[in-house]
Amino acid sequence: MRLTFYGVRGSTPSFCEANQRYGGNTASVVLEEEGEEPILFDLGTGLRPYGSTCPMDGTFAATALVTHIHWDHVQGLPFFAPVHVPGARLDVYGPHQEEGPLGEVFGDLMRPPYFPVRPDELGGDVRFVDATRDTFVVGSRKVMVRPVPHKGPTVGYRIEGAHGSVAYVSDHQAPLSLDTVDESVLELADGVDALIHDSQYTPAEFQKKKDWGHCTLDYALLVAREAKAKRLITFHHDPAHSDDDLDRLTAELQDSAKESGVEVLAAHEGLVLDL
Repeated sequence: MRLTFYGVRGSTPSFCEANQRYGGNTASVVLEEEGEEPILFDLGTGLRPYGSTCPMDGTFAATALVTHIHWDHVQGLPFFAPVHVPGARLDVYGPHQEEGPLGEVFGDLMRPPYFPVRPDELGGDVRFVDATRDTFVVGSRKVMVRPVPHKGPTVGYRIEGAHGSVAYVSDHQAPLSLDTVDESVLELADGVDALIHDSQYTPAEFQKKKDWGHCTLDYALLVAREAKAKRLITFHHDPAHSDDDLDRLTAELQDSAKESGVEVLAAHEGLVLDL
């Protein structure tokens, strides 16, 4: 079971000299396992470089698990080369929206005059499936879907397979007290080998943006501790945080995590983890 990170930023793509090491693409993580179709976590702008590694002969088939449909989590779909080839298939799961089913609302986002191509005009077969509080299988992997506090309908995912378990909680509105964790999030992260979690703000930033739908790095560690996760991968980095900022914040969090036994590392583009 292998995780590869193609986009790790939150909110907006942020390419500049100061963040070349961690990268500027938005949320895109790929889970691969021998003999199984890949599972894609979110469809941010990091999806485009992943597409360059995929077959272009119409045999591509995968499942995408989308947490919500804010731009930084879906903007990569029309630039994902494999789905422009007839015969390719991508099953997209995500939460039902207040405005309608996932596929219908996604179609409102990806259409003229905002974008020239609609989802049903892509060459491959892109299917949308509503999933808010569900459990299903993808190949031999069990997928758990649970609601996560954020701005608008949002979910997180837990994958359990023969070779490990992963929880993906990319956007998470922490409580103002920063001392309790939603039960659905704990269910997703319970004892996982790897927890990929929102870690957008410092405490000072959170106080200014405490209702923007995210959390602090320390809160991400609290989630990992409470859930007894083995490894925390900080994710959804703020676009204003430079490489040097993230180096410093990660080192501080690693010091805080020593007593808990949780391994902490920061996601960066090109990071590959074998579970």
